[in-house]
Amino acid sequence: MNYIQFFNMVPEALLVAILIITFIADFASHGNSERKWFNPLVSIMLIAAAAATLLTSNGTEELFGGAYIATPANAMMKAILCAGTFIVVLQSKRWLSNAETKIIEGEFYMLTISTLLGMFMMMSAGSFLMFFLGLETASVPLACMVALDKWRKEAAEAAAKFILTATFSSGVMLYGISLLYGAVGTLYFTDFTAALTATPMTICGMVFFIAGLGFKISLVPFHLWTADTYQGAPTTVTGYLSVISKGAASFTLATILIKVFGPMTAQWEVMMYFLIVLSITVANLMAIRQSELKRFMAFSSISQAGYIMLAVIGANYAASISALMYYVLVYIVANMSVFAIISVVEQNNDGKTMIADYNGFYGTNPKLSFLMTLALFSLGGIPPFAGMFSKFFVFLASVNGQDGNWWPYVIMFIALVNTVVSLYYYLLIVKAMYVNKSENPLPTFRSDCNTRLVLTICTAGILLFGIASCIYEAIFAAATA
Repeated sequence: MNYIQFFNMVPEALLVAILIITFIADFASHGNSERKWFNPLVSIMLIAAAAATLLTSNGTEELFGGAYIATPANAMMKAILCAGTFIVVLQSKRWLSNAETKIIEGEFYMLTISTLLGMFMMMSAGSFLMFFLGLETASVPLACMVALDKWRKEAAEAAAKFILTATFSSGVMLYGISLLYGAVGTLYFTDFTAALTATPMTICGMVFFIAGLGFKISLVPFHLWTADTYQGAPTTVTGYLSVISKGAASFTLATILIKVFGPMTAQWEVMMYFLIVLSITVANLMAIRQSELKRFMAFSSISQAGYIMLAVIGANYAASISALMYYVLVYIVANMSVFAIISVVEQNNDGKTMIADYNGFYGTNPKLSFLMTLALFSLGGIPPFAGMFSKFFVFLASVNGQDGNWWPYVIMFIALVNTVVSLYYYLLIVKAMYVNKSENPLPTFRSDCNTRLVLTICTAGILLFGIASCIYEAIFAAATA
């Protein structure tokens, strides 16, 4: 075996190194006083890993006989997810330092890095076996993260629903992979694409495969676990689930559909049309009915998943993947800004997460209300915020090269109509903060340093990512390399 190949897996090697360092540091430290430097250490290592991943990307390489494939697009997406995880870890400091939660800080960091490692392996998979191993490596620690606040019965219930649904979806996916293997005779993507033809067996296997991965992305009708899990999980974990996990799964599904199932494009495009329309429409209608903010954001994330996958139906691979990566980047800063505010309000006000609790919020906490409004406007796609540009590129990618096919234009029109619906329910939160009156509004409080840093970073991204063209150009260059 050529062990030199391991040195070409820079992102994964860096995460393994961070995992080992975190484990040793946690094992050697005693008491909370010695862990004050823990959060800054992990945060610095993650942002350094993101930078190193970008700097060491050297074109396309196949390792271990094609089981692992490194590409500039993979490296760019991994760097984006590393940066997003850095924001999550930074935000988690206040929650982890709460004595009532009784959570060991190192456990959260190690579980988070383990899930990220699995996502990286999944995105760089060159065979269905490597893909499935990466998927399960990410899924099992995620279930532990959901149940990390073990003294709350809501967290235990959320974890049970997550792990049961994940188990069934993995079984369905594995059955689909077995059908594909039986029909084609190989698990390696390169050989698989060359031998793939649209037969009833391969179509059935592909449907099961998309259904299994659709669970990870929360596409309708595979979304039923999302609201309960998001509500019951710790808010920091909910934020991680909504952006990092969703971003990795979306990128992987897009890559496999376009590159691996390319000979069956006519078949999977029809399925994606229905999944996209259902995800955006059903989630938007359900979000209007929510009264709890984390459940509200759950249905918002389902809708956003539909918009992310809209890029996949385009005929130009570079335009589709670059639009998807850019959308995920913008979604990370906007969504994490919202969850940072939800988290700090929850921690300072005895766990209040109802939308009605935010009535009159602007009167007592005008700065947090303003930052929440910016993030919601970006999620809704209101110009000139970055969310408008991300939706524009996704819409553009969906109709790119579709001159003879009018269905993508219909799907894009439905998505545009749903954007107006999403603006309505995002403005319900804004209305609660600025217009609605409350006899007992949330008191004035001061955010901790980490939360203020997270909100500064996310707000800068919301304002700058749309107008700084170099961001999208770098992503597009990676997709075309």
